[in-house]
Amino acid sequence: MTHIVSFIKRKNSNRGSEKQKKSSKSITKPVNEWLTPERLAWIMLPFLSVIISILIFPDALIKPKKYKIGDIAEKDIKATHEFLIEDSKLTEKKREEAAKSVFSVFDHDPLGNGVKLRITKAFETARKLQNQFFLENKGDNRKISKDKSLTKNQIKERFFRILEIPSNDFAFRVLYEYQFPVHIQKILQELTTDVYKRGVVNNKFLLLNHMRKGAIILRDISSGRERSIKNPGSIYDTEEAKAWIKEKLKSQRTITLSRDMKRALNYLATSLITPNVWFNKKETEKRKTLAAQAVKPSYTIVKKGEMIVREGERIGPEHLIKLKHEMKRRTLGGSISRIGGMALLMGILFSVIYMVILKGAEGVKKDKRELVFNITLLLTAFLFAVLYRFISMEISRNIEFFSFSGLFFAMPIFFSSMLISIFQGIPTAICFSLVISIILSILSGGSVEHFLYFFIGNLIALYGVRSCTQRGTIIKTGVILGIVNMVIITAINLMSASVNSFADYMDALSGFGSGIISGVIATGLLPLIEMIFGFTTEMRLLELGNLDHPLLRELMIRAPGTYHHSLVISHLVEATAKAIRANPLLAKVSAYYHDIGKMKKPLYFIENQIDGINRHEKLAPSMSSLILISHVKEGVELAKKYRLGREITDIIQQHHGTNLISFFYQKAVDLQQRKGDRSSGLDEEHFRYPGPKPQTKEAGLVMLADMVEAASRSLKDPSPARIKGLVQKIINRAFSEGQLDECELTLRDLNEIAKNFNKILGGIFHQRIEYSEIQLSKKRREGNGDSAKIPKEDTWDKKPGDKGEFREGLKRLGT
Repeated sequence: MTHIVSFIKRKNSNRGSEKQKKSSKSITKPVNEWLTPERLAWIMLPFLSVIISILIFPDALIKPKKYKIGDIAEKDIKATHEFLIEDSKLTEKKREEAAKSVFSVFDHDPLGNGVKLRITKAFETARKLQNQFFLENKGDNRKISKDKSLTKNQIKERFFRILEIPSNDFAFRVLYEYQFPVHIQKILQELTTDVYKRGVVNNKFLLLNHMRKGAIILRDISSGRERSIKNPGSIYDTEEAKAWIKEKLKSQRTITLSRDMKRALNYLATSLITPNVWFNKKETEKRKTLAAQAVKPSYTIVKKGEMIVREGERIGPEHLIKLKHEMKRRTLGGSISRIGGMALLMGILFSVIYMVILKGAEGVKKDKRELVFNITLLLTAFLFAVLYRFISMEISRNIEFFSFSGLFFAMPIFFSSMLISIFQGIPTAICFSLVISIILSILSGGSVEHFLYFFIGNLIALYGVRSCTQRGTIIKTGVILGIVNMVIITAINLMSASVNSFADYMDALSGFGSGIISGVIATGLLPLIEMIFGFTTEMRLLELGNLDHPLLRELMIRAPGTYHHSLVISHLVEATAKAIRANPLLAKVSAYYHDIGKMKKPLYFIENQIDGINRHEKLAPSMSSLILISHVKEGVELAKKYRLGREITDIIQQHHGTNLISFFYQKAVDLQQRKGDRSSGLDEEHFRYPGPKPQTKEAGLVMLADMVEAASRSLKDPSPARIKGLVQKIINRAFSEGQLDECELTLRDLNEIAKNFNKILGGIFHQRIEYSEIQLSKKRREGNGDSAKIPKEDTWDKKPGDKGEFREGLKRLGT
């Protein structure tokens, strides 16, 4: 009795603390009610998107160092995007080539400085002066001869001055004798005109030098027309022109000329020939400049991921140009733009996956810890990948034996999809694998091959551990994953036509090691996650299902009746769980522990009262009900103490729902009526379990099995018909009172539960045939002869009321 009094005192002392806690709970309760898993998801998704985007571009928030020519690079700098830079050397080279390809411009005066007009004017003037001289000196021959000498000189000077050539006595005398004939004038004009039309250059070597490009441009200064001259022989120099005139005079056959006349003509023609083709340097340079300016700048493409400068390398002009373009994107505005764009893409990806797949998942929909676990594991895996990538780059840069591709293939990131599959199931694990594979492909530079490698590997990993009940299964999955990784890497190398190098074999071995290490990491993290998040895996259930567990051994010693009761319930729920598509292992193990709270006061529960003394006879009904209700709370405390997991703890808390302890409630009502106190009614809530009602199939199954097994012990004649009627009545009562409203049990499930309970309880309470000694001796003598017939069992409960209730229950359950 002393421990009952101490229990009452403890309850009274706890009431004060409970009142103090109510105020804090009243504040936190609205917050918890408002912060539903769905709202928490929409709060966490933007945060997750921004964090991942920042980690994808870790250099975006670091102000880049400004280098100058001659500085030493502190680290490798790669292009974060593709851009164009002007190749000044190539541009200058092309411009020089364009300038050199321009043909030299030579000006050409085909009129020879008006030589034709000068010849005409000179001959006409000479003839006129000669005629005038003859008319003035007809009479006096002496005077004529004297004046003639003077006049001849005047005519000669005037003649050669007009022609703009040195005077020649012989030529003048011959022309004077023939009186400057017109046909000689025309011959001279023809000779000079033909030469000037072809062109005469002063220096033939200069012409040949300019023609090395293939041609020259000959521009007519009078008309502005231009023509290309490729043959240097088509233009004379002065010597060639004189030789041509001399040959031309020799070949004259149309008019008979004297030797003296030809000699005179030769002198006049060769003297009149001067260069009429000359190099126009100014125009040529102008055209070269225009040609060079017409050449567009040449650009070089710097690919994304291309090495701009290596660590320890001296910065040169070309490096500086590339760094200038690269750093433009690393400004604050560019960094925010990149992070913002990536965060937006990640946010869309996460939102679509959550809306399409994860939002409908029961675990995520009802429990915040599922969502927190997913986000935590995703961030952990991503941080691991970022750190691993950084270490791999440093190792590959400093140790030539290792390549970055091989080390990247060796990343054991597949442990994350294994853990998600074990704790969350395949659909959630597939979503997780898709997200992590996309992120890893971005980290590797946007490689499609890496995306396929990680996505296929994650699918193999999550499928291999889909129904994991032993830790060795994870290691086996890791080995299979390693083999598949080797095949995938070989396929990738075949695509690049490279399968024979040593690095390719190392890549394949890296993939194999990645699978095994992933299995080892998943095995090591499994119990840690179970402890932190309170998850209960199949392996953990198998461990808790061991009857040598300290809590079960203590239950067996302190409350043997409760222990046996729990074993019977475990058989009931395990056999029934498969039929209603529930988890048999969870239901069985939860049945083991559902009444562990009875260990605190075992003698107050009828199954443990071996001495025939009922402790409740001396207690008030309210106190008795309080003791019975307390075993749920104490069971929850023990479950938390021994870390049984959230699922089992919830079933312990829910296995009585909000059922009324009807025996003590009715006893309290009868007691109150006997006392004649009708003024104050009893509060029924004080005789009800606090709940909540069962939330899962397993919890509902354990509750029904507990009620049925306890009630079946009170049957005096546990025939199959009576058992069947009892089971139906209990299930009907739980259904009609709404205890099963919040779990997922359907009418079909309840029908299956009733069938299985009847079958198992019928086996437990089976009847035995009583043999007399004569029958036994006769049976021994007969050996394998006919056995005594078993009496027929009653098909229905003898009580008509029970039969009616049973039939009515069948109608309610839809059978």
